[in-house]
Amino acid sequence: MKYYIGIDLGGTNIKAGVVSEDFEIVAKTSCKTNLPRPGEEICADMAKVALEAVKEAGLTLDDIEAVGIGTPGTANSETGVIEYSNNLGFLNFPVVELMKTHIDKPCYVENDANAAAYGEFVAGAAKGANDAVCITLGTGVGGGIIINKKIYSGFNFAGAEIGHTVINVDGPQCTCGRRGCFEVYSSATGLIRMTNEAIAKHPESILKEEADDHGKVSARTAFNAMRRGDAAAKQVVDDYIRYLACGIANTINIFQPDILCIGGGVCNEGDPLLLPLKELVAKEVYTRNSEKNTEIVIAKLGNDAGIIGAAFLGLNK
Repeated sequence: MKYYIGIDLGGTNIKAGVVSEDFEIVAKTSCKTNLPRPGEEICADMAKVALEAVKEAGLTLDDIEAVGIGTPGTANSETGVIEYSNNLGFLNFPVVELMKTHIDKPCYVENDANAAAYGEFVAGAAKGANDAVCITLGTGVGGGIIINKKIYSGFNFAGAEIGHTVINVDGPQCTCGRRGCFEVYSSATGLIRMTNEAIAKHPESILKEEADDHGKVSARTAFNAMRRGDAAAKQVVDDYIRYLACGIANTINIFQPDILCIGGGVCNEGDPLLLPLKELVAKEVYTRNSEKNTEIVIAKLGNDAGIIGAAFLGLNK
């Protein structure tokens, strides 16, 4: 049996896992990222948690084939350099070179959304596809694109920013500087914003009752209130799904993947989200009259997608 190390480097946590050749995580460890601090310290901690995972798996480094790292920002997979990550404070950081001083194994680096998409491709909802797109609905809208079974990241390794395609040129300001981005409307953050706007506009709504004890709403608030028959909540959910369908239809029209999978906490809503979403997308895609159309599915691997995808980045070469 062959084993690989996958590292998911985040702004809050560093997670590492030992993954078997049949895509099973056999051990997993983590530590806090503790930003801001020098990249050399972060790299040392990545190696530390990785070695702890190897020990927890009952293995040694001799059993490990390779190490992969998924990171926020622009990661040059050819040079092994994180060219820029505003979340981590990295600028031209030679992460692969440094990692190999701690763990002398083949090492690869990729953008974290791409790594998660690759995880879904090799072992999750997009397994068996030739071309796939994975969209994560979280704080932002992350994207990963697989074309001909390989990660597509563009000539400058900054591709797949699906969340920063515009669906309303006069929409709210996005953190990227544009207005009306897909991310502004379809992220969990966007859903929370629309819910708060509805509470302000409809004080009679039970939306406020679904907030927590401190009056804070979540991405679940509108769905929960909708299930209780609240009209304002239903409007929020309908609007959210309409915007999501628009962005997904745009993505399908560009790439025409075999499979498009969506992930993130919002997807836990299941059929109340997925069924109307599929119905809207089916009406809007350019290929609506075709015999073959993209299958829209919910991601399967959850928070493990980044670890599994990173572990097998060597297969992407």
